[in-house]
Amino acid sequence: MNIYLVCNAGMSTSILVKKMEEAAEKKGLADAHIEAFSVEVLDQKADTADVVLLGPQIRHMLEDVKKIVAGKCPVEVIDMRDYGMIRGEKVLDKALKLVG
Repeated sequence: MNIYLVCNAGMSTSILVKKMEEAAEKKGLADAHIEAFSVEVLDQKADTADVVLLGPQIRHMLEDVKKIVAGKCPVEVIDMRDYGMIRGEKVLDKALKLVG
């Protein structure tokens, strides 16, 4: 399962990715691949995404990102509080719920 976190430069989400990976390990989700990168490379990775989560700082780009993904997977904005508090488990749970 590919969970992609998208932000401006891909840097601010890297700490959140680590927390999400820790949460995935605790849940026994060995197949979870969680990656953060900038919105500029999403078009190259959209085909392999199972879910795309946007950093709240680029929530204004939600419709643009949905067009890039073209309905291939769910796209949502990460809750600002979960992002700010680096709640990896909560963000992972949101991603898993979106994937179904």
